[in-house]
Amino acid sequence: MKDRDICEVTCVDDNKTTRLHPLVEKSNIFEVTKIFKALSDETRMKIAYALTLEDELCVCDVANIVGATTATASHHLRHLKSMGLAKYRKEGKLVYYSLDDDHVKQLIHIAFEHQQEVAGREID
Repeated sequence: MKDRDICEVTCVDDNKTTRLHPLVEKSNIFEVTKIFKALSDETRMKIAYALTLEDELCVCDVANIVGATTATASHHLRHLKSMGLAKYRKEGKLVYYSLDDDHVKQLIHIAFEHQQEVAGREID
């Protein structure tokens, strides 16, 4: 017999739904979704994770770390920048990227902590 992961009867808690619906509707879900979409790409997540481990990295270092060309790394870094997740500074002929702020670092650290917890549960 399959687990039934759906309510077998309809039972709506009017107090909760009346309170939460406008809060969900007023929040800027679309903009938050863009952050997670930007991080949903494996290469961009590798880059972002590397930038949590080091304050800043030049494009060439990022490319080497993630096993990509400098053009590909640069493309992904620009995307992270356009999403407000990364920033850059130019020094001579080199461009250095860093994460935009601690919130971005926290998001990435929390995601990795969660993944480790889930992996630990699968072993048990």
